[in-house]
Amino acid sequence: MVFLKAIIVWLVFIVAESINGTVRMFWLVPLLGDIRAHQISFIMGSLLILAIATIFIQWLHTSQTSQLIKVGLLWLLLTVVFEIVLGRFILGYSWQRIASDYNLLQGGLMPIGLVFLVLSPVIATKVRSFIFTSSSNSLLINQGRGSQKF
Repeated sequence: MVFLKAIIVWLVFIVAESINGTVRMFWLVPLLGDIRAHQISFIMGSLLILAIATIFIQWLHTSQTSQLIKVGLLWLLLTVVFEIVLGRFILGYSWQRIASDYNLLQGGLMPIGLVFLVLSPVIATKVRSFIFTSSSNSLLINQGRGSQKF
């Protein structure tokens, strides 16, 4: 059940990343150029992944690091297959063009993004824990102040 839910979350990623890519192509590239647009889009995409993972991580009902890494690896596999199918068979990109996104020496940031994607369930679990621990501590402090009499 965890992996079915993980696929659903991945579909949310793909929709968000497709919008991110569309914004990059039609707005950022003409405004900033290809390299800068890819850099900004990479940062925005990473933030989107982290936000979506943080929102949905509790729904996956897993907290074991090994299980979280397996979810991340599933997301990596689905993403690479999606990128190849979309790039090669739908958009008609050459294998060289597809591979360039994975070449760090040519400015391709995909390997860094994929590592982040694999680790995002673990990071999201930590972020969610931090947010709820901080907010509950803040609530307790505020409640304590409200009950004090001066």
